[in-house]
Amino acid sequence: MRLVIARCQVDYAGRLTAHLPMATRLLLVKADGSVSVHSDDRAYKPLNWMSPPCWLVEEPGTWTVSNKAGEKLIITLEEVLHDSKHELGVEPGLVKDGVEAHLQALLAEHITTLGDGYALVRREYPTAIGPVDILCRDAGGATVAVEIKRRGEIDGVEQLTRYLELLNRDPLLAPVQGVFAAQQIKPQARTLAEDRGIRCVTLDYEALRGMDSTEFRLF
Repeated sequence: MRLVIARCQVDYAGRLTAHLPMATRLLLVKADGSVSVHSDDRAYKPLNWMSPPCWLVEEPGTWTVSNKAGEKLIITLEEVLHDSKHELGVEPGLVKDGVEAHLQALLAEHITTLGDGYALVRREYPTAIGPVDILCRDAGGATVAVEIKRRGEIDGVEQLTRYLELLNRDPLLAPVQGVFAAQQIKPQARTLAEDRGIRCVTLDYEALRGMDSTEFRLF
């Protein structure tokens, strides 16, 4: 990552033209080759930018950034106030609170959220077409496969349907019922699930997270 703070003007020529008059701005040159121009407002959004693949040619007082489409970002530098480079390393990616893995762990810990008498068999139950989020048994001992999503859409119902078709071929598990659990379930997904005999459960992440854990209790 290269950070340059400079008084500059910026001219873009391509499908349209744009001009930024002379002012002090932050120029970011990233390892992916992108170049973006930022002011001290507008939050994260740059004033102008060139996405990769693009090429930066530096000449005294001028940066020319061009791409294969022939578009150009011309940055005229009046004064450079700061110029530094920093190695940021490999980006591990954003980890969001409340993603499906967290929902799965919380629901497995509090499996009776699905109903009194439910008991966990295991998380990530392996099948030939991928792991089922949760396999459990209801109060009557019947096997239940649970698919967990943050947002329940038709694709999730289709995924659970495929799991159920496969699991119901196993005489040790059949008959296997399905539960489609999500923080939000789209009406179309709910209609499809219920038409296929799959129960829909809306999960309250905050309520699950606030439940008392019994994991380390004797009583």
